[in-house]
Amino acid sequence: MDFRRFLAVLAFTASALSLDAQIKYRDASSLPLYGRATDSMENRYERLPDSLATSIRPELASLGRNSAGLYIRFRSNSSTISARWVNSSAFAMPHMADTGVSGLDLYTLTEDGWRYCGTAMPRHGTVENEKVLVANMTRKEREFMLYLPLYNGVRRIEIGTDEDATLEGPHKDSPRAGGQIVFYGTSILQGGCCSRPGMVFTSIISRALDRECINLGFSGNGRLEYEVAQVMAEVDNPSVFVLDYVPNCTAENIREKGETFFRIIRKAHPDVPVIFIDNPCYGHCHVDEEARKDVDARNEAQKELYLKLRKSGEKRIYHITTENTVGTDCESFVDGVHFTDLGMMRYAENLIPVIKRRMR
Repeated sequence: MDFRRFLAVLAFTASALSLDAQIKYRDASSLPLYGRATDSMENRYERLPDSLATSIRPELASLGRNSAGLYIRFRSNSSTISARWVNSSAFAMPHMADTGVSGLDLYTLTEDGWRYCGTAMPRHGTVENEKVLVANMTRKEREFMLYLPLYNGVRRIEIGTDEDATLEGPHKDSPRAGGQIVFYGTSILQGGCCSRPGMVFTSIISRALDRECINLGFSGNGRLEYEVAQVMAEVDNPSVFVLDYVPNCTAENIREKGETFFRIIRKAHPDVPVIFIDNPCYGHCHVDEEARKDVDARNEAQKELYLKLRKSGEKRIYHITTENTVGTDCESFVDGVHFTDLGMMRYAENLIPVIKRRMR
């Protein structure tokens, strides 16, 4: 190693040591966590209870260990917010940014609502990470929200602040806990393929409506499992259920299992509105005839289910059709199916007025 390179390494090491000396890390397990349907998990940062591990398909159980839609709330007067976290794996995908798969997103509450502060980018190919999310803030008390990874699990999170700064639970109930909006669905709902955790459409809706959302999206595995319906039924005080499973179901699957899935939820919550959503019109459906026929068949089965339930006397159910849910210019997709940030925003904007009218 030549002398100039040695000096550069020495300076970098000294800088890193200096930064570490200024940051005080504390385990986030003492801070409130939101976005879970139930608390009966061995690992705090999971979405499905451990009791289901042997009764559901392994693929679904594994996805339940992803932290999609979960967020930590806290308050601090620090000028810098950092994070140290350990993911469950070094999982990566070719069509989704590592920041969305395994990163963290920080928001702060302002007079104009929740505003983005910064993203903790994971190191590619590793599970242990440490990043500064935001720095150089004026020292004053602020409310923060830290979104967790969408397609990875989290074993441990520590939040870093200035050494003499406070770190405590939130003082404001925002997004409002209780009266949750409970979403069930597929890879798109889980977050595929937005660039960072705060951009999944359930989180966009949560900030817009100032209401806690529960994300039960399972990539490729939103197949109307009755066990998941039971988890949804056990949510204490839901405001509305949003069923967005069609992209993972065949028409036959919907006809076979859709009503029973609904009835499990309805038995537990007879007065809570339920919104059924069609399969979105994918980016290639305007040219791929077979893809369009497949989407149409699934949506027709969903419409049949909705009309059947209406005919049976169900009144507090609603149906969102596929038209214009992500615009008509075909620019909302990363691979023809999964949403970009643009697609997530358009989808959220389409759902927000419908959900707002139905929320209790």
